[in-house]
Amino acid sequence: MGKSINKFERKINYYETDRMGIVHHSNYIRFMEEARCAWLESIDMPFEAMEEKGVTIPTLGVSCEYKHHVTFGDVIQIEMYTTEYNGVRMKVEYIIKNKKTGDVVMTGETKHCFTNRQLRPVNLKKYAPEFSEKFQNLLEEGKGV
Repeated sequence: MGKSINKFERKINYYETDRMGIVHHSNYIRFMEEARCAWLESIDMPFEAMEEKGVTIPTLGVSCEYKHHVTFGDVIQIEMYTTEYNGVRMKVEYIIKNKKTGDVVMTGETKHCFTNRQLRPVNLKKYAPEFSEKFQNLLEEGKGV
């Protein structure tokens, strides 16, 4: 899977747990979104900058495999890797771990495309080459190049 591109940490809040005292499975999709937003900000491509350029990044698909649970007060670490990018579409893979135990809690992926304000697909290589170059670099780093 290559080297880690970004790690994001967050503490589990009580309201994210269910009657069994574990984090409800739907929250992991939010966790991936939070991590992805922080990741884009950390590489100087916050959503605001992309939107100013007229670029949006809709989510086309989400896939998760739950491996272990976490509870209130646990801290999770989310590692993200760009595993596909062609200018029009991108795939990001995630590994979520319990920071204290090191257990893998969840693995997953999100698939995205790039659109303009009218939600028409765009090729970042032509539409926003400065963003495209950064995504291409992340893809190469994610492959361990």
